[in-house]
Amino acid sequence: SSLDLETAEACLLIETDTEKIPVWALCHAQSKSGMIKVGCSYEQIKVHLEHPEFEHEKQKELGQYDVNDRQISQGSLKSLFYPAPVLENEDGDISFSWFSQKVDETFSFGIVMGMKKEADHTLIFYRIVSSEDGVKWIDTAKEQLCDELKLGYERCRETHIAWWCSFWNKSSIHLPDKMFEKQWYVTNYLFASCSRKGEYPMPLQGVWSADDGNLPPWKGDYHNDLNTQFSYTHFYKANHLEEGECFIDYLWESMDAARTFAKKFYGTDGICLPGVMSIDGQPLGGWPMYSLSPTCQIWLCQSFEQYYLYTGDEGFLREKAWVYFEETAKCITGLLEEKDGYYYLPVSSSPEIHDDEQASWVTPNSNYDLALLRYLFGTLSRFAKKLENGTEKLWDSILEKLPPFAVNEKQVLMISPDESLEESHRHLSNAMAICPLYLLDYDSAKEIIDATVLDYERLGTGMWVGFSFAWMSHLYSIQGNGEGAREQLRIFWESFCSPNGFHLNGDYKKRGYSTFHYRPFTLESNMYAADALQEMLLQIHHDVVHIFPAIPEDWEKEEIAFSGFRGNYGMSINGQWCPENGYKVEIYSPISRHLKIKIGSQIVGEMDINAGETAYAFFEQNHNMFG
Repeated sequence: SSLDLETAEACLLIETDTEKIPVWALCHAQSKSGMIKVGCSYEQIKVHLEHPEFEHEKQKELGQYDVNDRQISQGSLKSLFYPAPVLENEDGDISFSWFSQKVDETFSFGIVMGMKKEADHTLIFYRIVSSEDGVKWIDTAKEQLCDELKLGYERCRETHIAWWCSFWNKSSIHLPDKMFEKQWYVTNYLFASCSRKGEYPMPLQGVWSADDGNLPPWKGDYHNDLNTQFSYTHFYKANHLEEGECFIDYLWESMDAARTFAKKFYGTDGICLPGVMSIDGQPLGGWPMYSLSPTCQIWLCQSFEQYYLYTGDEGFLREKAWVYFEETAKCITGLLEEKDGYYYLPVSSSPEIHDDEQASWVTPNSNYDLALLRYLFGTLSRFAKKLENGTEKLWDSILEKLPPFAVNEKQVLMISPDESLEESHRHLSNAMAICPLYLLDYDSAKEIIDATVLDYERLGTGMWVGFSFAWMSHLYSIQGNGEGAREQLRIFWESFCSPNGFHLNGDYKKRGYSTFHYRPFTLESNMYAADALQEMLLQIHHDVVHIFPAIPEDWEKEEIAFSGFRGNYGMSINGQWCPENGYKVEIYSPISRHLKIKIGSQIVGEMDINAGETAYAFFEQNHNMFG
């Protein structure tokens, strides 16, 4: 079996003693139907539609939480106690099989499958449907499948491939390390497969689920203390805005739920979504110091700032980004308490330091919370200045009353004002100010950044999971350390991902990188690793475009290239390195710009670009500009 990433089509060859039967399958990029073409007659095969196994009679069980027996999965699917599904069939030129599974009095789901006999092959098309699709949701699915089956597999395949062709044309990379190159494309394939405009954003496992009969790890929900944020990072630079917009749309549409939660739980105005929540923004619980942390809401704000930064859409800034930040600030300011001239949160934590133990309530403010507070009010100040709305002084006055970041005698960012990180830990939350918030610039905070990275090296990776390696790669890229950035991604992709690319969290091959040897699947690390690779190839700071800022030395012996990467305010950037010809930079900008080009540690040239035009620059190997 194989999957063609370019066409998003799977092929399977079934070998028997007498023949070889090819099978082609795809999930249509636009119609949402699954389509299978089996290269043999209908009489040669049997098709069976399976359904999940649920217990049908509920037995009352009393559960008790055991700190020594923390379960990643909530148990068997049978513990849901859904009623028995209804299975039905319908014969004809196109035969149908389907089941409907009742969940409660208002919601049911199911799968409808249609089969069509051809001269030398059989078509099997199917749709996953629910009662939300209308009163006659089963009949509607049958009609859609009937129309597609009459068109046939090849004609449906044409429109499917056309969508993917358009998607892949948005951006590309060319690397000496083909494993890295492939993983970037695999990640973009996964992203496009589980994140679409007009749909819900991906939860922990996206649209996939294990077939082991258990509920998904960590409830398969929305975790906002890292997971949702990391899942929606790489798409900006990869220039897949439309697919990523669903997350921002979802946050915007969830403001009523966020406003309700802020009022009911925190007793404040404004908005705040739970750190762990359901698809409709309701709190699902978990370790309370993280699942109910109000600063998770600030991290969600970053998506609005990033979208404005990468698009330059002034209408979006004024009508959505500003509103979302301001509403969040109403909640946060309602929680701040003044003491000794500084603002503090009443309680503070740092995901997921000390797990769910009493010690996880650290002395306010943790550097994690403080970084997010500084990010919130600093961004509001910048937005206010841009919009000229007269509130800049308000946000600056709050910023001035936030304490400085806590660093120890080694200049390492601490967990909190009275605690340093003294053991390996998966969540690099004490470094939020460095990355992903970028409050500390390497040119001005080099000592703190270098010391913090060195401290992670001292503590080791024994308690890391997959996203820790992707995060560390970002930190190395900030330092310009291409060897370190590459090594973290190599470990991640080779030892923490399954053959199909899914991130499995633990060192399941037991190669000695982590003491976590489990393999629960989540997606956020896939996306953040792709973002880390992009940071090795291109970084943009205000008007400075840094080409290949963190490239391993051996990569420079061969050609390296990226195209279609998106920069701030709608720029499109192509970069190329060739040992024989040097560097080539191509930048399109929708607005007039004056940019500086940085290679290595030096500014090597400047470019003036008129609005709507493309500028080119060429540099020799020694970075001298020659065109």
